[in-house]
Amino acid sequence: MKFSEKWLREWVNPAIDTQALSEQLSMAGLEVDGVEPAAAKFNGVVVGEVVECGQHPDADKLRVTKINVGGDELLDIVCGAPNCRQGIKVAVATVGAVLPGDFKIKKAKLRGQPSHGMLCAFDELGISEEGDGIMELPLDAPIGTDLREYLGLDDNIIDVDLTPNRGDCLGIKGLAREVGVLNSIDVNTLSIPAVAPTIEDKVSIELVNDEACPRYLGRVIKGINLNAETPLWMVEKLRRSGVRSIDPVVDVTNFVLLELGHPMHAFDLNAIEGGIKVRSANAGEELVLLDGNTAKLNESTLVIADHHKALAIAGIFGGEQSGVTDKTADILLESAFFNPVAIAGQARSYGLHTDASHRYERGVDFALQHDAMERATALLLEIVGGEAGPVVEAVAADKLPKVTEVRLRRSRLDRVIGHHIEDTKVTDILTRLGLDVKFDNDSWSADVPSYRFDIRIEEDLIEEVARVYGYNSIPNVAPTAKLKMTTHDESTVALSRFRNALVTRGYQEAITYSFVDPKAQAILHPECNALVLPHPISIEMSAMRVSLMPGLLSSVAYNQNRQQPRIRLFEHGLKFISDENAENGVYQVPVIGGVITGLVHGEHWVEEKRNVDFYDLKGDVEALLAITNDVSRFEIKAEQSDGLHPGQSAVIYVDGKKVGFFGALHPQAQKSLDINNATFVFEIEMSALEKRNLPQAVGVSKFPSNRRDIAILVQDSVKIGDILNVIGKVGGNQLVDLNLFDVYKGKGIEPNYKSLAIALTLQAVDRTLEEKDINQVVDNVVAALAEQFNASLRD
Repeated sequence: MKFSEKWLREWVNPAIDTQALSEQLSMAGLEVDGVEPAAAKFNGVVVGEVVECGQHPDADKLRVTKINVGGDELLDIVCGAPNCRQGIKVAVATVGAVLPGDFKIKKAKLRGQPSHGMLCAFDELGISEEGDGIMELPLDAPIGTDLREYLGLDDNIIDVDLTPNRGDCLGIKGLAREVGVLNSIDVNTLSIPAVAPTIEDKVSIELVNDEACPRYLGRVIKGINLNAETPLWMVEKLRRSGVRSIDPVVDVTNFVLLELGHPMHAFDLNAIEGGIKVRSANAGEELVLLDGNTAKLNESTLVIADHHKALAIAGIFGGEQSGVTDKTADILLESAFFNPVAIAGQARSYGLHTDASHRYERGVDFALQHDAMERATALLLEIVGGEAGPVVEAVAADKLPKVTEVRLRRSRLDRVIGHHIEDTKVTDILTRLGLDVKFDNDSWSADVPSYRFDIRIEEDLIEEVARVYGYNSIPNVAPTAKLKMTTHDESTVALSRFRNALVTRGYQEAITYSFVDPKAQAILHPECNALVLPHPISIEMSAMRVSLMPGLLSSVAYNQNRQQPRIRLFEHGLKFISDENAENGVYQVPVIGGVITGLVHGEHWVEEKRNVDFYDLKGDVEALLAITNDVSRFEIKAEQSDGLHPGQSAVIYVDGKKVGFFGALHPQAQKSLDINNATFVFEIEMSALEKRNLPQAVGVSKFPSNRRDIAILVQDSVKIGDILNVIGKVGGNQLVDLNLFDVYKGKGIEPNYKSLAIALTLQAVDRTLEEKDINQVVDNVVAALAEQFNASLRD
């Protein structure tokens, strides 16, 4: 919003210069975007009167004039402006004057006639970009007065960028109120007496949609003279606010908008059939706007209508048919309160943005309509004459906003600001802001004025106090914090441990959507009961995932299509299991999962080129389980899982509960998902990994260890894991390490049998083991294997 600094100082005049005022407004949240002079630099221009004006003898388009500028002699000046005539007051640049652009006025002769000066137009003085002839001044302008002084051109135009919550400052009155508060000075009040009606003419008003428009005022003014000119003082105030003068009626409504911050509109009374109805637009209704464009009205749009047609889009734009023209003699003046919710977004839907919509969208004072009506009426009667009828008001009092009481606690204010402001200062700030304040028991209760839509809660009052007190006035105090040891469960394993372990093993972390393609998920989990979104982003993202596999495998296909020969990805996230017994009908289970495919290592001249297999993935899974320092808790069983190869899949159990799976992707699923190479996946619930077994410190044995290797023959159906578990139990405390280092099948081995080579490392903490002790442990192990697995030592 642009405004004249001099106009603002008519309301409130703090003892600070323009720069300080701009800085003050910016620090208060009314950011100043720029400051520019009201007119270009010039001097030597005075008010003059055209005493004589005759035709130039040698030029059809020039006139020879004699101008009175208050001296002993009249000035001879040649002028080419079509509006130059005897008796008008003009702006005269005398000899020696310097106009914008360093243009100096000298004595000259034009077509043989002397010219001792220049009659100036607005654009020639840098006052306006448009010029239509010379500047005509009011007839009461004092001759000889310096033009800059007469028009008050030593002024600045300040442009402020207001945040959407400060609609109360979209007028000089609101800005002055703000400056008064910031400087703790009183603001001049504008006396707006009621205009007594002189005629009885009026128009009926009906609020059909009183939710959107709870108050509407109308007033008939008859017999106006639109040939009258808008006073120069008003034209200048409009210009300095970025508004172009159009005609007296429009200028007055714009002036009231800028002065009080309240939009108004005038209708041609003769275009209104019947009375006024404030209603929502009808289906298919159209309206030709003032700019000539036809708007197809939405049914959600509020319109001002008569008994037969729409006249204007409420609070946004007027209609052409009911607009004021140069033939208008009678008008209906409108002043209304529209609910911001009813106006918000409507202007944009029609590609419009007007001064009125800008204010109504942010909120207009719902108690200002009468003042705006009386102010506009008085100005119109003064400028265009006519007779005013009574003010007709239609109001739905229960639909108007209510005065809000907000409470501010002393303790809360001090805690949020971090600084103590005296009680009297806080009360003064809130009072100057227009709030009706009461202070009792270390708290303030404040009734919010009708123009402050943005104050609703305690934090709003705290912000107002801090803003007006001045952020720079609040001392900078470094925060202090007491050091305190945090309580941390040492057995809890941080997620970063698992992430780092996988990254170390060559994985890269992926982040995929929780929404997946239900068709792809059904391929991997045909029996799943997935939660389907009622309003998905797309059909490919319409189901919540029941495992991490759909997202990870989609990433594998994406990378393979871009010639990536080696892919190792992992992800941590939630899977969503539908269950009517769960809160909101779904369990959210944190899991960690991964996928590998392609080469074991990147291509290298030393490394053997080999694709990953089941045991590569098994090693990665066991590395994650080992972080818990309690591998014995986990039981891995050869068991088929959804979407996995029946001969290359395993399930992880803890205390009989399934907590994860791993294995090769089923060839049929691999084909359906457009994945090229053999692919292996795993997934483990985080609840099984989050706790670790804390190690117990023991003394390091000072005695040597002994290794014994045994080779046993067992049937192919015997699981190696079961054999190692039995050896671990039988070996006792003296067995400190156990390692399967060879599996052999072939020549010398019976069909359906396999040879297992196992290394046993024995050591005692209190003595050196003798040969008989070692042999005893080995014999016990061999006997236990023979008994449970029918195993025999290989020759």
